[in-house]
This record gives sequence, structure tokens and C-alpha cells, in this order.
Amino acid sequence: MSKRRKKRGSVAVQEFRIGDPEPVLDNLLDYLGVFLSPWAGYYEPPVSLIGLSRMRHANAQHGRCINFKRNILSRFFKPNEVVGMQDFRCACYDHQCFGMGYFQIIRNSFNGVAQLQHLPALNMRRKPDTDQGETQFCWLGPDKLAPVDFQPCEVLQTSEYDTVQQIYGIPDWLCSMQALLLNEDATLFRRRYYRNGCHIGYILYTTDPNLDVKTEKMLRDKIKEGKGAGNFRSLYVNIPGGKDKAVQVIPVGDISQKDEFNRIKSISADDVIVGHGMQPALAGIRPEGNQSFGDIEKIVRVYIETDVKSMVQPFLDLNRQLGMDVFEFDFELPLMDTSATTGVAA
Repeated sequence: MSKRRKKRGSVAVQEFRIGDPEPVLDNLLDYLGVFLSPWAGYYEPPVSLIGLSRMRHANAQHGRCINFKRNILSRFFKPNEVVGMQDFRCACYDHQCFGMGYFQIIRNSFNGVAQLQHLPALNMRRKPDTDQGETQFCWLGPDKLAPVDFQPCEVLQTSEYDTVQQIYGIPDWLCSMQALLLNEDATLFRRRYYRNGCHIGYILYTTDPNLDVKTEKMLRDKIKEGKGAGNFRSLYVNIPGGKDKAVQVIPVGDISQKDEFNRIKSISADDVIVGHGMQPALAGIRPEGNQSFGDIEKIVRVYIETDVKSMVQPFLDLNRQLGMDVFEFDFELPLMDTSATTGVAA
């Protein structure tokens, strides 16, 4: 809470103001392009990767869509000796969050591919290619001062295409970033409204000349104590000889009529789901009123045909780079296991 004093003649006017809520995502830089860091020797990502990571927790629909895409791709992935399910799930999650994922190639004594290990995309950076055109990557440690270099062609990268640059991938949901942040802002506003005592704010207006200094100080202290949960308690003020409306509480606004909280949340949530290309029935939301989404199994089948089979292409492209079929998906698997049946004994 901040306080300012203004003087009008001989009368000191005081105003109190409650600070703004702090969002999960403090700052996400605008798209600036990719630049080679002169002191570190790697390309800087076009957007803040730590910002993209924090946005997972800023909105429920956004986090749900990332998890769902990771889960449904894992449903059809066929793990093998080279790449296991856990490494695939981690790389798949990175790919949905950042638009790119990374694997380290572990080779055997015959220089063959023995294993693919997931590398966290948050700290991976692309370096300039070698003179032979081989790709190079490095990993940033916690201090980010001494990057760990990988051997040329030791790291595989999945990447979503970007029209501006082809060094890093960009997530397809980035188009819904503003709606995602608007949804977060609405939630934070509602939280502050609730914690503030279910009111937006008010002006305690006093004009009675009988209000002595002691009573004025008591009112000022009570307003200060009103910050946080449990405030807006009942307050008794007695001014002997005071006039009508000598003390007034003037509301600043009415959230029930002016902030349209539910409408903002609904519209921004729809934009986030559209940005992910998800069906509402699969995004973990409930239909409005008495409506329904229809046959959920048909919706899933359509989503698999229109989106999921395309979402695996960045991983299938790694097979071409490796020269062997490591990433395989079985889309003939049933959506639900109906082999187990239950019954009641006669």
C-alpha cells in the first residue's frame, strides 16, 4: 500500500492506494529474432524460454492442453531399447511447451546408436555449424557462465517451423499468448478482490469539523490494517455533534456489474484452446448449461486424424537423421481397453 499527501490550503488531504497484483509471468520479451551472442558463442532464442516455461502455470487451460498433447502422443508411441517412454514423454513435453525438444545420442563401441537421452530444452542453445556443416549445441549450467559443449552431431533437435528463423522452434500456441495472460490477469484481479475483503476499493470521506485528531488517526490506522484477508470488518465511529453524512464510504466500483469476470475468463479460455488447436471436450472444460460435447470417442478419433498424426512428424523426421526407425507410432491401438469385462456372479 502506498500513501501520498496533498495539501489544499491548510487542509492536508491523504490518499491511500493498494499496489497491483504480481502475475506469474513478469516479462516475456517481444519477438526480436535470433542473434549470436558475441561472448557466449551461441544463438539467443527469439523469445524468453523461461517465460514460456512459467506460462505453463499461468492458465489452467494452457497447462491442460500441453499435458493432453504429451499424453496422447505417448499413448501411440512404441518404446524400444534406443529411446524409452520416459525420455520420449519429457522431450514431447518440451516440444509442446517450447516448440522444440532435444535428444543426446549415446553411441556404443562400434559408433552405433545405443541410446537417445532426453536433454532439457530450457537450457539448450544452438551454436554455429562447423565448417563441414555439422550442427553444434551446448548446455547452459545453473550459472550460465560456462556452457557445456556437445560434440558435432551429438544432439538431435525436434523443431516447429518458424517463418523468421530456422535455428529454434516456436510453439504453435504462441498466437494465444495475450489471451492466456488476460485470463491470468482476470484471475489475479479476482484473487485481489477476494483477499481485499470482497470490494474493489473505497474512499472514506469525512467533512465533520468535530472529528478530532485522535479519531482521525484511529480511522487512518484501521484503513491501513484493512490490507489483506479478513479486512472490511465492521467499524463503529461516534462523532458527538456530527452532522448528517459527516462520514461517508464511497465505493470506487462494483465488480458484479463492471468487471465481467466470467465473460473475460470464458472468452480468453476459448482463445487459448483455439490457439492449441484442441477440441473443447478434450481441454478439460465442461459444457455450458445443459449442452454436451457429443460422442467423446468420435471427437478423439477426429482429433487423431486431423492433428495427432501430424504432431508426430517432428519425431519421425529424426528417423531420417539417424538413418534408422527409432521413433514409431501405432495408431491402430484402441482408444480404450475394452478387453476387461466385469459381471455379477449368478
